[in-house]
Amino acid sequence: MTDPTVALVVDDSRVNRLVLIRQLAGLGLDALEAENGAEALDLLRANPHVIELVLLDVIMPELDGYATLEAMKEDAAIRHIPVIMVSGVEELDSVVRCIELGATDYLTKPINPRILGARVNASLTAKRLHDLEREHLEQQRALTATIERQRAELARFLSPQVAGLVSSAEGEQLLAGHRREITVAFCDLRGFTSFAEQADPEEMLGVLGEYHTMMGEAITEHGGTLEHFAGDGVMTFFNDPIPQADHVERAVRMAIAMRERFAPLAQAWHKRGYELGFGVGIATGYATLGRIGYEGRYDYGAIGNVVILASRLSSQAQANQILLSQRAHSMIEDVVEVEPVGDLTLKGISRPVPVSNVLGVVTPA
Repeated sequence: MTDPTVALVVDDSRVNRLVLIRQLAGLGLDALEAENGAEALDLLRANPHVIELVLLDVIMPELDGYATLEAMKEDAAIRHIPVIMVSGVEELDSVVRCIELGATDYLTKPINPRILGARVNASLTAKRLHDLEREHLEQQRALTATIERQRAELARFLSPQVAGLVSSAEGEQLLAGHRREITVAFCDLRGFTSFAEQADPEEMLGVLGEYHTMMGEAITEHGGTLEHFAGDGVMTFFNDPIPQADHVERAVRMAIAMRERFAPLAQAWHKRGYELGFGVGIATGYATLGRIGYEGRYDYGAIGNVVILASRLSSQAQANQILLSQRAHSMIEDVVEVEPVGDLTLKGISRPVPVSNVLGVVTPA
């Protein structure tokens, strides 16, 4: 059973209030009453979600209908309640003034019950439509806030580029799978297995936390897409999902920045008795990229020979080496200074691979 609709009748005449209350009862409405504007405002502010309609007299002592209506429309909590002015004043100026102040309608006494019923029903219908619109807007705001919170939460676990795909139309197409040339950088620690055997779990997690923080900052600064952290191993790729014309250079500059920032970390760990080095493998080639995993647990990843090559180069890199594939080097040979390492025989690759070690970035003359 639904609660009855409640109207507020405001008139300084007790007789007029009783007449209107009886007419409202005939329409199925309950009524509260007030004998002046001040009393009406107190009732409205105390019951903003109960009172759905106000029948307001114009001429009253203390606070007349004009001032009461104006005060209602200035109060955000009650301005949405429709007001029908009920008055013996028939002047056009009074009608215009009330409508300009925000009144829904204007009726002159004596009130015809049928006209009152039609105006009340129209006012209540308009209010309920307004309430539905307001509820819809609140739901939209709540949904938007939820989406923003989810985006922020996703950004904690995904690279910013991949987090941005989740709620975009073009992102869904990329997540479904596509092929593109990318540059892949694999980074990991030399001596980590020995370190893990010696260190307490808490200290190992502390070292990894410092290492991952340094890596994450460099990845973000250079616009890389982080595929995963796996202990000491980190895989990052460039030119996807956001195209980057300088993707090879970005990868190399990121690796150099990591190598430079790794040095003070390694020195601090050395003082605690741990010998850890940093190695990187970088390769460029075509890969298939998109959503990888199963319902409830997806990653955004890359599959292809370029991923395997970068991983194998990383596993061969000595401490402080950044091993660069021949194709990657050819695309930025004017940008970086390298030393040849020779042809390496890598696991899973049938032919020896020409490889260079990155010494630094070429300084402009």
